[in-house]
Amino acid sequence: MPTTLTQSSILNPRSLSIIVAMAQNRTIGVNNTLPWRCPEDLRHFKALTMGHHMIMGRKTFESIGKPLPGRTTIVVTRNTDLDIAGCLIAHSLEQAVAACAGDDKIFIVGGAELYAQALPLVDTLFVTEIQQEVTGDAHFPELNPSDWLEVSRELHRQAIPQALQYHFVEYRRNKP
Repeated sequence: MPTTLTQSSILNPRSLSIIVAMAQNRTIGVNNTLPWRCPEDLRHFKALTMGHHMIMGRKTFESIGKPLPGRTTIVVTRNTDLDIAGCLIAHSLEQAVAACAGDDKIFIVGGAELYAQALPLVDTLFVTEIQQEVTGDAHFPELNPSDWLEVSRELHRQAIPQALQYHFVEYRRNKP
């Protein structure tokens, strides 16, 4: 009988987190790409995920195009024939988390479908909040504000490659 993934079964002793960049209207992508260019956000992503397991959907992997150095990439796909050099393949979020044995920090890095599956299970959100509305075809799920406590917020601005104002925000799940 398959094991059911629950919040309590995956959080002790490790931490399952989501890392996402999203616009004010929760847009996270358009045509399988990021709808903005923000080099500092990419550096932030690298600093958080370096040395840890990253779980992503197949489309997110395709948008990146290769395994990222210094991290273990796990691609979740329904395609049982998929084989990607340098990546682990899982066919469910449960399999992906199980493949992270020994890592105390696990990051869900996209896309929209995987975020929706993982949101009830994670204990931390690392969100880059882009301070504008953006048209897109992929969106982050609605958050229930009573479920989350904001623990840090840093304002950033950039002029190039495009003018953006954004915040790096960390949320922790409120304990019941």
